Amino acid sequence: MKNLLIIGFVWPEPKSSAAGSRMLQLIEQFLYQNFEITFACAAKTSTNTYDVSQLGVKIQTILLNDASFDEFVSNLQPDVVLFDRFMVEEQYGWRVAEQCPNALRILDTEDFHGLRKAREQALKSGVEVTIEHLQNDTTKREIASIYRCDLSLIISEAEIDILTQQFEIDQSLLYYLPFLLDSIEEEKISNLPSFEERQHFITIGNFLHPPNYDAVLYLKQVIWPLIRKQLSKAELHIYGAYESQKVTQLHNKKDGFLIKGFAEDVNDVMQQAKVCLAPLRFGAGLKGKLVDAMQNGTPCVMSTIAAEGMFGGLKSLNEVEVNGFVENHPEVFALKAVELYNNGDTWKAKQHNGFEVLNLRFDKANFKDEFAQKMENLSKGLKSHRQNNFIGHILQHQTLQSTKYLSKWIEEKNR
Repeated sequence: MKNLLIIGFVWPEPKSSAAGSRMLQLIEQFLYQNFEITFACAAKTSTNTYDVSQLGVKIQTILLNDASFDEFVSNLQPDVVLFDRFMVEEQYGWRVAEQCPNALRILDTEDFHGLRKAREQALKSGVEVTIEHLQNDTTKREIASIYRCDLSLIISEAEIDILTQQFEIDQSLLYYLPFLLDSIEEEKISNLPSFEERQHFITIGNFLHPPNYDAVLYLKQVIWPLIRKQLSKAELHIYGAYESQKVTQLHNKKDGFLIKGFAEDVNDVMQQAKVCLAPLRFGAGLKGKLVDAMQNGTPCVMSTIAAEGMFGGLKSLNEVEVNGFVENHPEVFALKAVELYNNGDTWKAKQHNGFEVLNLRFDKANFKDEFAQKMENLSKGLKSHRQNNFIGHILQHQTLQSTKYLSKWIEEKNR
């Protein structure tokens, strides 16, 4: 049996973030490929941490900037190492390359962090995103990490387009692997609460994630007052892990703007709601809140950034196929939210679209064998694959490995 080492940025928290759900999907995929898996992480656990050992995964606590990792990974000798986000590859990639030079190195980007940063900068400046915004320090670090790895998993086709067209990264280094979900069966659909049984609006997202907090503020200050003018008794229920005081102080019962905090069961709260709102103004990747909504039959009104990558080859912003409406202008956004809330026929049509999107785009059965074959082919031809990635060789050269020597310096300092 082959060994896989996953080095996590954090321990998986599927109830707290889409990233946590994504990691469990990847673990399931690698178990399907008959890997013996070790999950290693330097972060602290929390009450929301998922115990991956119940899946048969070995757990290993590791340290930052410490040679004990070298001994650990040398003894393990994994066939494949998966880095959870580029920051993890920066910290441990050079150690893996030294101790296990023949291990296949895979980067799971989660989302294109440099793109999210570019959009945040542009939003703050009140301008459209340009190539200058995209060429930020986060992008430089992330793309360097992509080149140092043998393969990078990209969750959105839109991000692959940017990486290949704007930055001319060779397609052989990238692999489209979105959310890997179970198909939605008719039996489940028939058991969901109906339009008439639901009430109120919902939005959900980890409050530590800046795009989510910005969206809640935007709802509070701009969009919700417009909706509330037309639906005076409607409420907006805001769920998310790690709410801080700056979040809880937004709670206003009189205005129907209710901070609900952590959702123990996202399916339960999503099924109670009639409409999901996702007016994200910056961000990247795929939005877990939209998947949660579609799985539970809750139509959405969303921004183009929220919708990006979700509807792909379908007529992506054509309201016929989307599970709701895609709007950026706040007045129109509010109008569409009210329409979905009031019109049962429109609501049911959009709900149906959501089920279609999930089954067409994210059914794991459509990806698992092809990805397994990709990994097998890459492992067999790893030498030639690396020879064709000369920039990767350059970035592994000692003169460019500042993170390695900074780590060594910290290690010595801590003795």
